Amino acid sequence: MTWISKSITTLGGLLLAHACYSAREHSALQSLRAASAASLTSLPSVTTSLPLDIIIETIVATFIILLGLVLGTRPLRPIEWRVWAGKIEREGEEGFIDGAGEVNKDYMGNPFSALESRPNFVDIRKQRREFAEWVKKGG
Repeated sequence: MTWISKSITTLGGLLLAHACYSAREHSALQSLRAASAASLTSLPSVTTSLPLDIIIETIVATFIILLGLVLGTRPLRPIEWRVWAGKIEREGEEGFIDGAGEVNKDYMGNPFSALESRPNFVDIRKQRREFAEWVKKGG
């Protein structure tokens, strides 16, 4: 994450924390009012919902956090392996440098290297002949 995305995410987190604190204080004040009104009269307590400004602040804070997280994500890799391997062949490690100037953590080299370096299929008949020759030699 760059410092811009981190600061946007932090700002959204602070706004969300403030909205949560405001909602808690509003709830505490409403329960205090309901308790004092119930002791004075025998009327049923009236429940109120959160004020509109707290609801709006919560929604805005959530969107600001999401914006900061989206801005801080790395670029997506190609879906097709041939495109990914072609990019590696053309650009090498330099093609995977992120905005901070560091090599992306997802860079793993050639994705086909496991296929290119795997052992060939085992030739059982050849191994049987070699074993038989080894036994005949007294191995």
